[in-house]
Amino acid sequence: MQIRQLRSLDSKQINELCELLIETVDGGASVGFLAPLTMLTAVEYWKTVAAALGTGLILLVAEVNGKIVGSIQLELCRKENGLHRGEIQKLFVLRSHRGNKIATQLMNSAELLAVSLGKTLLVLYTHAGSKAEQLYEYLGWVRGGVIPDFAVGTDGSLHSTAFLYKHIKPVSI
Repeated sequence: MQIRQLRSLDSKQINELCELLIETVDGGASVGFLAPLTMLTAVEYWKTVAAALGTGLILLVAEVNGKIVGSIQLELCRKENGLHRGEIQKLFVLRSHRGNKIATQLMNSAELLAVSLGKTLLVLYTHAGSKAEQLYEYLGWVRGGVIPDFAVGTDGSLHSTAFLYKHIKPVSI
């Protein structure tokens, strides 16, 4: 398994990322889309991501035998008072590859990359009480709070969202 940063997306990568996104959404994950997710919607989403690469959005992928099996995004804050922080977004792993620590490796890679870019704080949002939240807490993330009825789940019902953060290197004064 290899993790690497993609600076642009070709058609093969977009197709593999669409497969990953559709499986994730149709499997019940609340990541900004409703099920069933169409290929057209998935392609449009990844084209939007591709256009944003290099403008503060970073895409890391996990590959096995040259096929994308997981991804994570790191959005760097571009506000003058937030240049020290970033946001983790859209951590996905194909069901067939879960249980192999790929999500952990993607998270660790995103954190290391953020540190190398001078970031000291990361934040993320996730479905409160989900397996994803358990993973983040296991990896040392701290729950900052819960926002009730924040997002619509893939089934159309409202659910609470947990806000988590992690200091990724000591802040020097």
